[in-house]
Amino acid sequence: MPTAPIIPVFLSGGGGLRLWPLSHGGRPKQFLKLAGDQTLFQQALGRVSDASLFARPIVSGGGAHETLIAEQLAEIGREADLILEPAARDTGPAVAAALLECAARDPEALALVMPTDHAVGRPEAFVGAVELGAQAAALGSIVLFGVRPDHPATGYGYIRPAAGDAAVRPVARFEEKPDARRAAELIAEGCLWNSGMFLMPVRRTLEELERHAPDVLQAAEVAWRGGHRAPGRLTLDKAAFTHAPKIAIDRCLMERTDRCAVAPVDMDWADLGSWSSLWKAGKKDEAGAVSDGSVTLHDVQNVLVRAEGLSVTAIGVEDLIIVATPQGVLVAKRGRDEEVKALLDKMAPKA
Repeated sequence: MPTAPIIPVFLSGGGGLRLWPLSHGGRPKQFLKLAGDQTLFQQALGRVSDASLFARPIVSGGGAHETLIAEQLAEIGREADLILEPAARDTGPAVAAALLECAARDPEALALVMPTDHAVGRPEAFVGAVELGAQAAALGSIVLFGVRPDHPATGYGYIRPAAGDAAVRPVARFEEKPDARRAAELIAEGCLWNSGMFLMPVRRTLEELERHAPDVLQAAEVAWRGGHRAPGRLTLDKAAFTHAPKIAIDRCLMERTDRCAVAPVDMDWADLGSWSSLWKAGKKDEAGAVSDGSVTLHDVQNVLVRAEGLSVTAIGVEDLIIVATPQGVLVAKRGRDEEVKALLDKMAPKA
């Protein structure tokens, strides 16, 4: 059992645009039921429900989603402290502000920083890895959770553990989103998927941010100190937070510090970042079709079809993504749906 309290920190500021039109600015993918009877956000909160191990959670999310976050928490009977971001500045400033809030509670705490839009099929394995990683984190390591790959994914980052037999080993190198050939090589060499989940010793991580990303930490601290507080809620100062560098925590800290370690874990994990990943994770019929909603299919192969508030029929097609909602309709070749963001850029109103 870890001696330092573990404060779960949930990052919920993402827009989930790669799952348009189902996911959009008003209701990003973390607030959708994509992998079960609860939303991804609610499932994430459920993974840290053991009060003997985890302290009261912190949720960092967009200010526009405050009501939505509160509703999602109420539905599952959970409470959390909210940090509301007045602008999207990626995960670096968001994590820095959350760590400052953790330090105000207990500078010796461990912060378990996680996205809210991932699926974990074996939460007990995740919790076991957290307990194992806490031993290394308590000694000053920033522990990443590396997922053992089951295929050469090109949409994930990879972590190469240092040589050795320890359960938690130093990180030797990161490699971002390789092509399929390189991904297969990395798997053969023992590399792991980067889950984007971190166990951070609060005091030490703030020191590392001061060392490697002082501009990020300074902007976050000004926004944190100057923010508006209410019971259970902090709204970061808009002027200060807007001027923070827009950078991911991986870029501004993980790839620069020498204090990263990795704990391997088999937890049936997926980031569900594209429609193709949802097709892969979904329950398929004998023709390889994954469907949801008012959908009628005839002579189709390996498709994902989802209907929300509309009816969809498809005949004689294969390897397609078809998603129809009142927000819009998407038809894409399966495997090219990663280009949805580029499509949305074309749809944006021209200045």
